[in-house]
Amino acid sequence: MSERILFQTGKLAEKNLQRVLQEIQPVSFTTEVCELGLNVAGLMTADMIQRRLEPPEGVDRIIVPGRCRGDLDALGDHLGIPVRRGPDELKDLPQYFGMGAAEPDLSRYDIRIFAEIVDAPFLDIDTILTRAGDYQASGADVIDIGCLPDTSFPHLAESVQALHSAGFRVSVDSMNPDELLAGGLAGADYLLSLHEDTLWIADEVASVPVLIPGEAGNLESVLRAIDRLSSEGRPCLADPVLDPLLLGFTESIMRYRELRTRRPDVEILMGAGNVTELTDADTSGINAVLAGIASELGIRNILTTQVSEHARRVVHELDIARRTMYLARRNNELPRNLDSRLLTIHERDPFPYNLGEIEETAAAVRDPSYRVQTSADGIHVFNREGLQTATDPFSLYPQLEFRGDAGHAFYMGAELARAQIAWQLGKRYVQDEELDWGCAADREDDDLSTQTRHGCTMGNTGTDS
Repeated sequence: MSERILFQTGKLAEKNLQRVLQEIQPVSFTTEVCELGLNVAGLMTADMIQRRLEPPEGVDRIIVPGRCRGDLDALGDHLGIPVRRGPDELKDLPQYFGMGAAEPDLSRYDIRIFAEIVDAPFLDIDTILTRAGDYQASGADVIDIGCLPDTSFPHLAESVQALHSAGFRVSVDSMNPDELLAGGLAGADYLLSLHEDTLWIADEVASVPVLIPGEAGNLESVLRAIDRLSSEGRPCLADPVLDPLLLGFTESIMRYRELRTRRPDVEILMGAGNVTELTDADTSGINAVLAGIASELGIRNILTTQVSEHARRVVHELDIARRTMYLARRNNELPRNLDSRLLTIHERDPFPYNLGEIEETAAAVRDPSYRVQTSADGIHVFNREGLQTATDPFSLYPQLEFRGDAGHAFYMGAELARAQIAWQLGKRYVQDEELDWGCAADREDDDLSTQTRHGCTMGNTGTDS
């Protein structure tokens, strides 16, 4: 016997809900729709349902609108029937019932992120630990202590030890052999960066060296350093150095490819900062491309910095990108329709309802409260007095009636501003909700740590996480 599901809705959404349920034509369950006697389904609460609903016999599950507030577990106990929230948008019901693509598993990745604290000599140890914690929360696996040329760093060894004591993996980044040696003796896990003339440091410490060219662009010197350490059974990472755009970027990508071809088993590190920091473009797309290149070439380590204000989220972006690229490569598919958080400005499906559907909803409204929706045609505001459409909120203002209610006017101003931004950029707008800026926004309720970090594992690359 198939499952019987009761869907709760409001007057304005009832017809659209019936239409969507007919379109998906479920075979594993039967459906029944209950209009609860209120206009807007999103205003429904658990208490309201408890007061008004008498579920028919034989119902196995109740689905309420995604914006329904209240304790649904308590409601389910009262009714004796499980109550669950559905999606916010009716048109997302097929995906909710698994009739679209399955929810992707983004728990795995095979790229290690080194996050550099670039001004470490000027920071006290408590500040270094705080910044390291922020980077780790965003996805960093290794905290890179960035030294500065001709700048004293008397607390370098103490910083390495403090980070280790706090549970961080640590690298020291310097071109000063004395600082590299001090960092290695203090127990740094990695040293960035050694070349042919400073390989003696690797003989003095247990740290894994990152090898760079002795001269800019000289891949042969990197290969010789790799071969020397390999002959001694010593691990290393190799970094041919990624150059900025228009200053050798393409040639440097070719060096990474040649290194992978000539040394197929070597561990490689790529530094992203020369591109993200030195290009006036949104970093989410740049990081997606760099993570894709790294994934293609088997580069399992990326070093990044968060110095420029426009690059303030790059660790977070790389964490999302590495998970997306790992899953796409594993499934032999494009990195598409797996995760939307790197789509910070535009959206794949910004307008779930067309003008005709909005007009149909507007015609059924019988109260004075304003509803706001967007479609490809513009911003739509409607109540019982009719539907108004524009692309500029100032064109709508003369047609809206607030009767001296400053609070209502303020509310509508905020909502119409959000709607205009969403329409202009091609983002999804939902009344009473903030616009979704993906991984670009600094938010207190950022759920990356709970969504993708619990139980995450590195892929099988021969490296640890």
